[in-house]
Amino acid sequence: MKPDSTLGTIGRGLAESPAIRRGLGVTLLLAVMGTGTRVVVPILIQQVIDRGFDNGRVNSGMVVMLCSGAAVLVLVTAVAMRTAIQRLGVRSEEALYGLRVRLFEHIHRLSLMHHNEEKKGALVARVTGDIETLSQFFSWGALSWVLQGSLMVVIAIIMIAYNWLLAIVAFAISLPLFWALRRVQARLARAYSQAREANADVLGRAAEFVSGAETLAAYGVREEAREAIEVAFTQRYARQIRAGVLGAFLFPIGEVFAVFTISGVVLVGVALGPDSGLTFGAMVGFVFLTYRFLEPISEFTEIIDQTQAAAAGLRRIIEVLDTPAGPPEALDPRPLPPHRLDIGIRSVWFAYPPLHGSEDAAPAVTDPDPFVLHDLNVSIPAGQHIAVVGTTGSGKSTLGRLIARLIDPSTGSVTLGGVPLTEIANVELRKRLVFVPQEPFLFDGTILSNLQFVREGVSQQECERMVDALGLAEWIDSMEHGLLTEVGERGSELSAGERQLVALMRAALADPEILILDEATSSVDPVFELRMSRAFDTLSTGRTTVAIAHRLSTAQRADRILVMEEGRVVEDGHHEELVAATSRYAEMFAAWVTATSHS
Repeated sequence: MKPDSTLGTIGRGLAESPAIRRGLGVTLLLAVMGTGTRVVVPILIQQVIDRGFDNGRVNSGMVVMLCSGAAVLVLVTAVAMRTAIQRLGVRSEEALYGLRVRLFEHIHRLSLMHHNEEKKGALVARVTGDIETLSQFFSWGALSWVLQGSLMVVIAIIMIAYNWLLAIVAFAISLPLFWALRRVQARLARAYSQAREANADVLGRAAEFVSGAETLAAYGVREEAREAIEVAFTQRYARQIRAGVLGAFLFPIGEVFAVFTISGVVLVGVALGPDSGLTFGAMVGFVFLTYRFLEPISEFTEIIDQTQAAAAGLRRIIEVLDTPAGPPEALDPRPLPPHRLDIGIRSVWFAYPPLHGSEDAAPAVTDPDPFVLHDLNVSIPAGQHIAVVGTTGSGKSTLGRLIARLIDPSTGSVTLGGVPLTEIANVELRKRLVFVPQEPFLFDGTILSNLQFVREGVSQQECERMVDALGLAEWIDSMEHGLLTEVGERGSELSAGERQLVALMRAALADPEILILDEATSSVDPVFELRMSRAFDTLSTGRTTVAIAHRLSTAQRADRILVMEEGRVVEDGHHEELVAATSRYAEMFAAWVTATSHS
């Protein structure tokens, strides 16, 4: 069975949901027992007609006995049905809860490359919209499949017991209905899959539209952005309508086949007549049973579209769960040395994987040289302060991410204390190495709450002592509420430089042995840059630091400078010796001095 088929997807979903599988056999058995409510009435009618009437006289005692027995059976089967519904509902919610947690945790374990190429709104849609689609399915669709499916099996067995010839007639006439439903189902599956993809695209574009509102307003392009998102809305509308039309086509199919099946049963039953042993009561009861047999099929035509929507959502969820986490956890982790972790980079090549595009996207142009880092060999002794400089696209930030193991090299190795990063437990690595990105993320809350989350049990007093140690008390005191100042969503209430300072304070609280800083000082004023530089100098004391330097003032203070060009380290030395020589760094420094003196 194809893994991307509806049944294959449902089977994989069951495999990923142990809560659903737990006690499923008992639930199905109760559902089968519960179908007795729908089966008792046709059997009761047949028995009353054949045994309750004798030569035109009503056998009251027999009728009362039959009705009493039927009432008891209805009560028992109703209890069984209620229990089956309750069990399925509880197990479904348990499964959805587990799936939400697993999906959320897995998204956070995905590599930075996957997060960069996947729109944030699309990932949010997996946790919200796609899971909600499954929730709606379990509240009705899944229940109908279990209960109505059980009903069909039980009634089919009873129909054969009544009259195997009439049963074959009923089955044969209704059989093409399954073929017709399957044909429409295949198209409906594609339609709903496309509809879910369009919905994720809308959410992704909407998230960009809202997050980038300030930029759109600054450049006066809100109308163009509105038109772009309107195109996404239109595509979602068209795909949703197409799926709805296909779903609506299913209902009359079931009605038409129901009429044909009942007509065929009646005609064959009349032709057989009493001589075949088919009593009048059995004929009437069989017609009622045929109606009962066809009722689930009609209901299936109504829930197939919901099933396809749920399968499409489940398929997208499975796609995320199947995406390898990156970088993966070490299978047999080795401990790091207790102190003095040197950094070794040996024969490292790195290439970003191609972006995942849609099926209808144009094929990407193959880059003859996809590597952004080429055969890097660098040793960084413990305690040394390194500045990495170079033009945009030279590979500076990629090198920092490799050392922090946010990505793994395509070939070669990066070691800490002689231990390859791939053999170090992620928990231990994060305790001893901290990476401060160029654009640090702040959570909606206060400055204090954005500091305390890095280490459990950190008090406000400890945060205040850290602020004093970094020389940032004056800046904090200048704010009306100090550490209790609200930063806003994604830190929108703070400037870029202020967000960077909060990130430095977080790193200080983490107290790592190695600090990787992708600094972002190009847009801050000289006074604020001086404040950041002093805080960084204090933080880096006694630690191994690698600073991706965007301003060469950082490189001046470093013990050693690595100059990168086109993914290679082309120069390696101290500021003074590189400036004194005829070097690429000397040219960059002279240009920087000229630019800053005129600014």
